[in-house]
Amino acid sequence: MSPRDDAAIGRRRFLQLAMLGTAGLLTACSAGAVVPPAATPTPTRTTSTLDDLLGQQVFAIAHRGSGDTWPEHTLRAYTEAVAAGAMAVEVSVHMTKDGVLVCHHDTNLSRMTGVDRDIKDLTFEELAVIRNDARAWLGPATPLEPIPAFRDVLDALAHRTVLFIEDKSGEHAKEVLDLMDFYPGSTSHMVWKQTAASGSYKEARRRGYTLWGYFMDDADRQFDRYQDRFDLLGIYHGASDQAMRDLVAYGKPVICWEIHTRAMRKRVVDLGVRGLMCSNYPYVTASGALAGKDDFGSGRRATGDLPWILTPKYQPRFDEPSRGLDFAFASAATYVLGSLGPLAAPSYGCTFSLCWPEELPGADDGAGLALALAQDDPALVSGPAAAAYLVQLSPQGKLTLLLRQGAASGDRVLATVQTAPVKPGEWASIRLDVSAASLTVSRDGDAGWKATAADGALRGGYLALVKGYRTPQTVRFRDVAVLAAP
Repeated sequence: MSPRDDAAIGRRRFLQLAMLGTAGLLTACSAGAVVPPAATPTPTRTTSTLDDLLGQQVFAIAHRGSGDTWPEHTLRAYTEAVAAGAMAVEVSVHMTKDGVLVCHHDTNLSRMTGVDRDIKDLTFEELAVIRNDARAWLGPATPLEPIPAFRDVLDALAHRTVLFIEDKSGEHAKEVLDLMDFYPGSTSHMVWKQTAASGSYKEARRRGYTLWGYFMDDADRQFDRYQDRFDLLGIYHGASDQAMRDLVAYGKPVICWEIHTRAMRKRVVDLGVRGLMCSNYPYVTASGALAGKDDFGSGRRATGDLPWILTPKYQPRFDEPSRGLDFAFASAATYVLGSLGPLAAPSYGCTFSLCWPEELPGADDGAGLALALAQDDPALVSGPAAAAYLVQLSPQGKLTLLLRQGAASGDRVLATVQTAPVKPGEWASIRLDVSAASLTVSRDGDAGWKATAADGALRGGYLALVKGYRTPQTVRFRDVAVLAAP
């Protein structure tokens, strides 16, 4: 089947879908916690155009279909993002050996499927049996997903949302544009996306598409050379503040990728960026807590929870039998529980349980929970800019409340209490009660294992689990919950 035949069938499918009036629905999150999360509004829009999107002062696009939430560049990710309210999704396109356009980010399949083959060397029939596997990043309960045909993605979404479309190899612009053209109103719903230096913008412009050109970083300072080609400009989140200001100064909408956290959102919006290419769409675009307790037992990472380094290698492991989360790293580690934040009330409680399932670390080593973080950036928990309270339990049973002021100032002990030593595999339950002027920590509900500190310096709204030692003994967490004030 030729790409043009592929396109013609796609157009017929599109018209059938349009007649049926298909629309996405939002599946609400269920919190099941003592303190209910803020309500997430159900999207009411069933059709979004580019004018609708750009009419907002700040707008959001689901990066790769929101790859922190669903397996990236799959039909499931694209449609789930739209059901969650996304007015726009980003789509990357490659061509198979036999001329079928498919959606995937990488030229090679290794990262997402484990199959070391290039897409261009496979027929669509061969590709159809390969599955995207995002379990290392999103959790073991994440379904395996097929690599979708671009035609099927357009059939599902071209009539109701905005698509930022890139010919990822840079070799098939005509075929991609031909298929886009077959969908009625395509220039109102589709944006041509490319690196700023690519030449394919000319053909996309001739066909009437809005153009987004993105700059990988600010190292070569090529803004002046390329910006006038495009209607929308893009910049990577790793660029300097000054580079972002410089790009914004051209007066065109600037879109920043990829946005994983609310802290990242705040930074770039404060610099004048209008568009957020969100890897964590349902979380980044919300302002309140999405849950009141952990969801480790589901085998899926909760929306908003992230490790301190944003790669699958550093995602803690879900332990199905215990419904826990294992930190099995030969380094200190942190894991921000964005799904539970921000905690808005000045007074609240929270609980968590931990154990060392196999071998204990050093007697003075500890693990626990950081609280009152001002931001949800996972890297800040242990960095020099971090400020937080840290509740730690050591294997010898020492329960300590620290004020973490950053590497420059060190940690200050606010309160400590000696409890029973912890045995391998034995769970310890910790509770914190926070008021406007004090913090109280206790273990296992024992009145003798309680300590209070008079301190009201920090009242940020985010929590993070912390493995505070650098040796490889695994620590396991579960039963993290936010409670109403006593």
